[in-house]
Amino acid sequence: MSIMLSPKRTKYRRHHRGRMRGKARRGNTIIFGDFGLQALEPCWITSRQIEAGRRVLTRYVRRNGKLWIRIFPDKPVTMRPAETRMGSGKGAPEYWVAVVKPGKMIYEINGVPESVAREAMRITSYKMPVKTQFVKFAEKSFEIK
Repeated sequence: MSIMLSPKRTKYRRHHRGRMRGKARRGNTIIFGDFGLQALEPCWITSRQIEAGRRVLTRYVRRNGKLWIRIFPDKPVTMRPAETRMGSGKGAPEYWVAVVKPGKMIYEINGVPESVAREAMRITSYKMPVKTQFVKFAEKSFEIK
């Protein structure tokens, strides 16, 4: 059994929602591996979705190669109990999300053939709430087609 990703401690318990404007300025190139999965849309990816993608990748490549998760869920999403009256403050943190902008690398992998990596990333992309593309190390620059 694996533990969901979440920060050990944070400066503040509750965050503002924020906005997801623009493209990713950092983390938009392959640095560690040979192949990567790149987001093409802005979204919040929950720690459960990141974990589901990680499980699919490791299972498909049969624990060969090396995997890097390039995003971390450090933003708390709060929820109020159902049928609660207005007022009385903000809700308690329910789960954690990673803010992902277009161009952000989500996963990277190396040590496996391209055909295996491409198929693994294709299956993983079904677990993501966002459109993604498969990227090779040579194709470093980010362009939305």
